[in-house]
Amino acid sequence: MQLPNGLVLVSGCTSVIDGSIVDDGPYEQALNSFNVAFAALKELGLGRDDVVRTRMYLTHARDVEEIGRAHKQLFDSVRPAASMIIVSGFVDPRLVVEVEVEAYREAPQS
Repeated sequence: MQLPNGLVLVSGCTSVIDGSIVDDGPYEQALNSFNVAFAALKELGLGRDDVVRTRMYLTHARDVEEIGRAHKQLFDSVRPAASMIIVSGFVDPRLVVEVEVEAYREAPQS
């Protein structure tokens, strides 16, 4: 969803590729989930460098380090505000992480 002030909100991104869950592990699922979000941003002409906030919902505290490692790999130079929230589960128990990103780019002056 793109708001008139240049803010773009992308939510509900999981490790579903071509209609199938890729459940290799928390690190891989986090990378896949963020790539789904990046694809949505790309449709609006934005990219990773425009991301100002991320939220990672995970089902197990034991996965914090692996999901954090994926986040660092993708966003180390960008440094968005980031949150990790432990949830009780997702619709499919094979999913261990879901991500949201908020991106911002000033709207062009008319």
